[in-house]
Amino acid sequence: MPPAVRFGVNYTPSEGWFHHWLDFDPDSVRADLDSIAALGLDHIRVFPLWPYFQPNRALIRPRAVEQLLTVVDAAAERGLDVNVDGLQGHLSSFDFLPAWTRTWHRRNLFTDPDVLAGQAAYLRTLAAALADRPNFLGMTLGNEVNQFSAGPHPDPDRATPAQIDAWLERMLAACEEGAPGRLHLHAEYDATWYQDDQPFTPAQAARLGAVTAVHSWVFNGTAQRHGRSSVPTEHHAAYLIELSKAWAGEPHRPVWLQEVGAPAPLIPPGHASRFTEATVTNALDCPDLWGITWWCSHDVSRDLVDFPQLEYGLGLLTNDRKPKDLARVLADAARERRHAAPAPRTTALVVPADPSARSRCAPGGPVFDAFFRLVADGARPTTVLDTRADDRDHLAARSITTVLTPDQVLPLPQGPHGGTRS
Repeated sequence: MPPAVRFGVNYTPSEGWFHHWLDFDPDSVRADLDSIAALGLDHIRVFPLWPYFQPNRALIRPRAVEQLLTVVDAAAERGLDVNVDGLQGHLSSFDFLPAWTRTWHRRNLFTDPDVLAGQAAYLRTLAAALADRPNFLGMTLGNEVNQFSAGPHPDPDRATPAQIDAWLERMLAACEEGAPGRLHLHAEYDATWYQDDQPFTPAQAARLGAVTAVHSWVFNGTAQRHGRSSVPTEHHAAYLIELSKAWAGEPHRPVWLQEVGAPAPLIPPGHASRFTEATVTNALDCPDLWGITWWCSHDVSRDLVDFPQLEYGLGLLTNDRKPKDLARVLADAARERRHAAPAPRTTALVVPADPSARSRCAPGGPVFDAFFRLVADGARPTTVLDTRADDRDHLAARSITTVLTPDQVLPLPQGPHGGTRS
């Protein structure tokens, strides 16, 4: 049997959301973790808030690090492994950046030498503190930090792809220095795969770090265009998993579906279980899947204000730790634990290697539409770069036997009187 696919959840504390670090209550955390462990999940992703942990560039608060260790140890007592995000960063529409990077101290997050030194020290310190914990999986550099690097962020920290390369390599090296041999990675939201001017590129996502992480959210235009029960909506996570493989340097690089959730009202609460089941089933049909980590564990309390409405109800569990129907769907999948290895995907759709053409892969683009036309016709497509489409060794290593371009899949455009245009 293949290695077990991991099933976990992004941990959102039921009391105080991520502000719980300010009024840390280990008993509340343990109760949260009890409710997660009861679902049969095997790991959590934890989010220290960067300005709370490193409020000054030279101050990484020892008590905050101790509180993080308390969470990790409590998780171990309940059989849960832990991935820790470092540079928080951005969560649920809010930015959390330390004062020494903003306003009067405005410095670029990706290029300023002092900021880089502070970030590396922080990541190294967290990793080193966690290194002796057997249930510590590794570090994620931060949550969707690419949103700081380009629009639509209102005040982006501009950088070139080469500068982002250097940033990623330095930060991953700091994690490795602190905790050698652990699963250290970086994770971006889907603009990396879809937005032409993003300096975080698909090649970086698929080649740097121990695994490729993808974050799948159907409010990106997929559900709006196609509806809650459509092929694109129910297969969007699988699409991102397979899209990432076009850029991977290794033919069987693991891919972690690190965030996926059921956002209302596009996915209404009454439909969330069906969406969850379809998403998980389709993701499990992707070879080389490392794991699925749902967003998120607990609902956001309605006592907290100013969140986008969809953020309040994304939990597997209610704010008072009661499991919802979609939690039972994920729990059932987790109980299987060892799923039969999916067959290779032998049909590959050609995607542009040029990162300035990424929008062709986005919702409404020809790669996106062709992929889901193939899925609707019963195929199980993957993707290959146009620069590798004739590379027999690469295709053979991935068991690809058929290569198609979007033009070969999509119908010809209709002329003004219904006939096809030549």
